[in-house]
Amino acid sequence: MQLFIDFEKMTAVFENAAKNNRFLLFEYETYALLSALGSESVPHHRFLARNHRLTSELLDQFPGEKVVLKIVSPDIVHKSDAGGVKVVPKAIGKVRSEGRRMVDLVSDRFSQILEHNPDQTLPGVEGLSGVQLREAVNKNIQGVLITQFLPSESEALGHELLVSLRWTREFGMVITAGLGGTDTELYAERFRLGQAVVSASTADICGEEFFDIFKTTIAYQKISGQTRGGNRLISDEQLMECFGAFIAAGNYFSPFNDAAPYVIEEFEVNPFALVDYEMVPLDGLCRFSPAFSPKGSPRVEQIDYMLHPRDVTIVGVSATKMNFGRVILQNMIQAGFPVENIRVITSAAQNIDGVACVTDIAQVRSTDLLIVTVRAELVPDLIDQIIDHDRAKSIVLISGGLGETRDTRDRARQVMEKIASAHLQKSQSPVFLGGNCMGVISRPGRVDSFFTPRSCSPQRRNKKAAPAALISQSGAFAVVRMASFVSGDPAYNITVGNQMDLTIGDFITWMADADDIELICVYAEGFQDLDGLHACRGIAKAVGNGKEVLVYKAGRTPEGKKATSGHTASVAGDYMVCTACLSQAGALVADTIEEFDGLVSLASTLHKKQVSGDRVAALSSAGYECVGVADALESKGSGLRLAKFSDTTRKTIAGLFEQSELKKIMDVKNPLDITPAAPDIVYTESIKAMMQDPGIDAVVVSLGSLAPATSDTPDANDPKGFVTTETSLSSLLPQFSATFEKPLVVFNDAGSAHEPINNRLRQNGVPVFNSARQAVTLLSRYTAYRKRIGRF
Repeated sequence: MQLFIDFEKMTAVFENAAKNNRFLLFEYETYALLSALGSESVPHHRFLARNHRLTSELLDQFPGEKVVLKIVSPDIVHKSDAGGVKVVPKAIGKVRSEGRRMVDLVSDRFSQILEHNPDQTLPGVEGLSGVQLREAVNKNIQGVLITQFLPSESEALGHELLVSLRWTREFGMVITAGLGGTDTELYAERFRLGQAVVSASTADICGEEFFDIFKTTIAYQKISGQTRGGNRLISDEQLMECFGAFIAAGNYFSPFNDAAPYVIEEFEVNPFALVDYEMVPLDGLCRFSPAFSPKGSPRVEQIDYMLHPRDVTIVGVSATKMNFGRVILQNMIQAGFPVENIRVITSAAQNIDGVACVTDIAQVRSTDLLIVTVRAELVPDLIDQIIDHDRAKSIVLISGGLGETRDTRDRARQVMEKIASAHLQKSQSPVFLGGNCMGVISRPGRVDSFFTPRSCSPQRRNKKAAPAALISQSGAFAVVRMASFVSGDPAYNITVGNQMDLTIGDFITWMADADDIELICVYAEGFQDLDGLHACRGIAKAVGNGKEVLVYKAGRTPEGKKATSGHTASVAGDYMVCTACLSQAGALVADTIEEFDGLVSLASTLHKKQVSGDRVAALSSAGYECVGVADALESKGSGLRLAKFSDTTRKTIAGLFEQSELKKIMDVKNPLDITPAAPDIVYTESIKAMMQDPGIDAVVVSLGSLAPATSDTPDANDPKGFVTTETSLSSLLPQFSATFEKPLVVFNDAGSAHEPINNRLRQNGVPVFNSARQAVTLLSRYTAYRKRIGRF
């Protein structure tokens, strides 16, 4: 697709406004930008300054019998709210009088808006009210913009389109498109996430790719004539050209382009009216700023010193009590790290827990990993010594008091400036994790810097580590979620804390190339500057290397609360942009923590399974569970369907019913509703037949431990908490899961007494959930994800 963009003309528009120390374009200047983009039909328009007189010759240039008047002021962005938009007859006297009336009306209304919304105070009017405020508002009105009137059908739902660019702190330049008009926020609120509007980072996408994302919206269904009685309004090529031009402009006027003198902060057209196969902008705004350079990232490769150190030094260990440092020391020893390669910095003892002590950090020469647990006020001076004398290659800052509260932000800023300066000045400056973090557990590196005692966070060190990494902004989340990996503790458990240096994106990027990792799980509350974009590129790299990435993004604050200009920040706020960008990069983003836990359980066991289709078979001894499976498959958003049993499967199951004298009370159908009177063999052999059926892609099974004829029975008197046999479901399901390539998922809605049985299955690599709907819904999401990333 060829684009026709004149970046010199766009730059000139910015330059003319900047000369007047103005970094918000007027609407007619935004039209000049759109003309330079070369992809849109700009309406006929003319700016009439307050000291200029309208002539008949000028007005006659407008087509039709009506024109639209719009107020022009650097202060007033939402013109309709202030009475700054009006359709009038194309008569010179009427246009003049209505223009004057509009100036007075807007002066009154906008000053009232400011008085009732003190948080919207603008430069130059702070502290003003009443007549003084009105006069200040009136003085800033530059004049009236006269624009071509378009027919009313352009205002119908789906006939107006929002397209915008916005520079975001975490993800860089983002493009957004969807339903437009004055009700854009309402559409975004009422429709499910991603249906009214969609967003993507411009850094790694083209117009055609963004068009594919846009095709999933209701806006595209209307535009393309897919609704009842609908007609196509514009071509797909027009949309791709528009999106491609916006993306190219976003990438050009970006901090990543050293040649651009300006950066677009927000560039929005709302709406584009879709009239007579044209995209005509009816309103536009643009905020921009002088160019600035994005912050660099630390050297990710040095993370290896932190996760696979040859030696470790700990500062802050008490010789007399169990403080954080002492717990970490004991955890390191229990993790199997060689005692002779650990040192403790303290003058209080020569030896603590069998580990040799040195009195001062000056006695340490370039340790691979330094773990710091001292008081926060000691950290800045300690960092000076580390950096100035190359004392360590990687540092874990367990210490809190580094930016969590307002009182500690200055100290945190001081530390971050020291670290950033070192990265600029030294080619091998150390990397820092934290502060206010638990640090890392690296099973391959025999590292455990968590300060929780083993009694509080039991680990499964007798079991091989799962080929998974958990990257968490919360230490408590990392401790609790270790058990979510049914196949064993994750190989790496990393808590990033305040991300003063190393970030979530850095660790995702490192894990993308780790040979011992198949699954990357991320809990994020917020990204540092541009680290969302960095994380997205790490995710794309990981998925390209055959890995899977699961993310839970916490912190769904009200969107658009800081928006000062267009609609985009309201309809595509921080959470929506974050989840959209992460998903498009290749992550599976969970909606809730419970869903995240379930997806981790699925992915950690099914990663190597063959997910080859959407046909599901199910089995239960309870009719309501069979109904639950069927309902979940029929629910909106499910990508799964009931499979049809092959003749071989039907004959096998029918034979089992006849052999057990159950033929008269059971039908062979999917879901398979088995009577509680059926013995274990009916369950196990039916499941085996389903697993062998080539027309079935996945099997969902109820454990059936309430059925009296089966052998898996809770027993509080048994040390295991249940009794069973070698031929029971809980005994054979792990064998089936290990033998067959297709996914096997279990649910057991039988109450807490049955948890020992569930845990036995989980410990043997079988995912178990609490209900049929949960099992089917999670399997549906995971299957769709595998299809999306090309592992289907």
